[in-house]
Amino acid sequence: MTIQKKIFYRQGPDHRAGQAVDFVDIRRRFDFRAIQLGRWVTAVERERAAGLFYDALCDLMQILQGPEVLISLRGTLSLQYGTGGRPGVSAHYDPAQRTFSLAKNAGPGSIAHEWFHALDHYLADKVFSDAPSGMFASTAWLEDATPVVHPLNDHFIRCLQAVLLAPGGQEPSELFRRSVEMDRRLGVSYYSRPEELCARSFEAFVQDSRIKNNFLVKGTRQSEEAKAGLYPNGEQRDRVNRTFEEYFSGLGRALNKMSC
Repeated sequence: MTIQKKIFYRQGPDHRAGQAVDFVDIRRRFDFRAIQLGRWVTAVERERAAGLFYDALCDLMQILQGPEVLISLRGTLSLQYGTGGRPGVSAHYDPAQRTFSLAKNAGPGSIAHEWFHALDHYLADKVFSDAPSGMFASTAWLEDATPVVHPLNDHFIRCLQAVLLAPGGQEPSELFRRSVEMDRRLGVSYYSRPEELCARSFEAFVQDSRIKNNFLVKGTRQSEEAKAGLYPNGEQRDRVNRTFEEYFSGLGRALNKMSC
């Protein structure tokens, strides 16, 4: 099913006032370092995708209560659509290139997940003083890296704790345990990796917001992965959502002040 035929549910503000946008508009507004489109993306697909991306990124910006520089991570992040991915993978974040790539026909719905990977990677050397180059902040925390003292960093670490630890902070969370069990069942090491646990938890936070956009995120409640317990549920989901809300509202205020 190609992108121009698929209908994506969205409930949110009108960001474009009925006007057409293209990927040049997206790059200019959010200051992405680069945007690259695959050679097999047709003109019709490109026009359709640009509008969907624009709305999704504006929705994400409103959900996170921050300015455009948050979405592009201060102009360090690149976007690829219909190119640059991995065989058999619908969406992928490449830390070496600081680029997230979405497949033309299978990537939609993965934006929130891949964007959080980019944020997790971007924050590693800002939240931790001795995080190895290329490491995700979530992995650095699990490996006892040294935090940089700052209120926003404290908030971010509380987000990681809400995802990875049970209340009280002494035992793994239910989400972590279920993810370990799934990896054991499949004979892989994927679902229980800290960066994947945190990205899926961020997806749940975004999907639970009042703005709905399944080009941005989908599947955290009714998908097979959700039914297998690979997204936060119940009290943990509420706790994760609260900590993300606290972190991003504080980060948004700080960035908005800096942009004034």
